[in-house]
Amino acid sequence: MERQEQIRTWLAAMWPGHGFTLAPASADASFRRYFRARLSDGTTRIVMDAPPANEDCRPWLHVQQLFRAAGAHVPEVLAQDIGRGFLLLSDLGDATYLQALDADNAAPLYADAIAALVKIQLASRPGVLPDYDAALLRRELDLFPAWFLAKHHGIVLSDSERQALESVFGRILAVNLAEPKVFVHRDYHSRNLMRIAPSGAGNPGIIDFQDAVYGPLSYDMVSLLKDAYVEWDEDLALDWLVRYWEQARKAGLPVAADFGEFFRGYEWMGVQRHLKVLGIFARLYHRDGKDGYLKDLPLVARYLRKACERYGELSPLRKLLDRIEDKVTVLGYTMDAGSLGGRRE
Repeated sequence: MERQEQIRTWLAAMWPGHGFTLAPASADASFRRYFRARLSDGTTRIVMDAPPANEDCRPWLHVQQLFRAAGAHVPEVLAQDIGRGFLLLSDLGDATYLQALDADNAAPLYADAIAALVKIQLASRPGVLPDYDAALLRRELDLFPAWFLAKHHGIVLSDSERQALESVFGRILAVNLAEPKVFVHRDYHSRNLMRIAPSGAGNPGIIDFQDAVYGPLSYDMVSLLKDAYVEWDEDLALDWLVRYWEQARKAGLPVAADFGEFFRGYEWMGVQRHLKVLGIFARLYHRDGKDGYLKDLPLVARYLRKACERYGELSPLRKLLDRIEDKVTVLGYTMDAGSLGGRRE
């Protein structure tokens, strides 16, 4: 409440003689919060509240400039107080893709999201965003055994399981790091894309990009099509992925000339992200007391299992999922252990 009063004082000083109301707009998994200020003339603005002890506005401002220069639709910065962690932004509305998507509008909205992503990737250059390097990718992978396996499921790995997991992590990182590098939003999904209009110009508005990095080209397509919050039929997602690949090639982005090669990189990038997300969602619950993400764990685990069943090199991960879900895999098919009369092999 103290910070909210500080925001009111800050806005009142900018808008002398103008009345306004302030109401919560949204919050994310960090300490960052957002408020919607509604002026007496009916117009609205968004206030980002990023407490300096926990958050830093400068990365957000830096990426906002990069993405805006690339032609992406990001919030406009109207005023800022970096010392207190306040930003006044244009309002992109309250209709996220997650809220707006349906069977009729999904195709054009995803086409818009792909076109915007290609613009961002075309603007990429090294040295202006942190590298999504082996160390960062590995730190994210380590969230899976620490938080999802040990803390959330109480699983203690044997020495052989730890060695197998270490070997798999090495294979995953090798594939990830072999990809060409571009600007990576890092959470390019339905909660961070805004539907500005029912169709056409302005879609999508792009938010929550402060953690952007310079890294593997397929990462943001994984975020978009293997979304932790909405699931699409695999054939439909594959069609959208092909459309991205075709647009990227036509635009001159360094995608693999062979779609099969590109798809394998995309799948293995997905494995890295799924492992990270499972760890993060478990950590948000056990460390931060945020249980809202627990309902999204099963979908992410399904994405991971499907990839593990496609690639034999990932079998140690599949076996861990079997252990968690009390399943057994025989000749490539996964079934409930009970269907084998309770016998585990």
